[in-house]
Amino acid sequence: MTSRNRPPSTDAAGVPAPEGSARAPASSPDEIAAFLDAAKRTVPAQAGRRGRLAFALDATMSRQPTWDRACRLQAEMFEETARIGGLDVQLVYFRGHDECRASRWVGDARALAALMTKIDCRGGATQIGRVLGHASAETRRAPIDALVFVGDAMEEAPDAVLAKAGELALLNVPVFLFQERSDRAAAATFAEIARLTRGAHVRFGAGSAAELGQLLRAVAAYAAGGRAALAALERRGEAGARLLASRMS
Repeated sequence: MTSRNRPPSTDAAGVPAPEGSARAPASSPDEIAAFLDAAKRTVPAQAGRRGRLAFALDATMSRQPTWDRACRLQAEMFEETARIGGLDVQLVYFRGHDECRASRWVGDARALAALMTKIDCRGGATQIGRVLGHASAETRRAPIDALVFVGDAMEEAPDAVLAKAGELALLNVPVFLFQERSDRAAAATFAEIARLTRGAHVRFGAGSAAELGQLLRAVAAYAAGGRAALAALERRGEAGARLLASRMS
């Protein structure tokens, strides 16, 4: 069977791996299988044009010390969508040496946020290029309004990753990168991804949890309602909305 005719690989729950990724090896059975199965059963989006936000996480071992805090903040991101409505979310994550997975698109983002807590971090290398390539493939099927990535490092060749970012730029998908810690090499590439896609790159640390929470809510508002929703948050005095708007081209 040729690769052109080979059916796409799926995990045990029937959820496809992101395009261009190898089938993930069997993982800690109950945890990840339950997560993907629950994501698959989550109530799907209603018919009609809704905002679509791809939410990607680095789940490699370097993020373990701050993982619980980050998950709480990422969950807060979805609170804003309850005020705006009309946002579907897909969760993408990578960990290990060749594991990169995506849930289906769901309309109940808060339920998906709860499922994020079932992921544990594992040693491995970053797979940011795969995440960007997956977002490109998804938006060719139906437009994505924004891609969020939360991570702390980048171990891939910058040129290869930036080529994938260029594809997203042509598709008008802004990438919002939230970087834990202060890895300079990662920061340089993340900033360039943000510049190419007309998104934003923001670094955060242990003392900026509140700021990150506001920024994530601002991105959710932007994905659901565009610049008008972001401007509405600014008028409410949200510092995160002002910062995000100032970082976007």
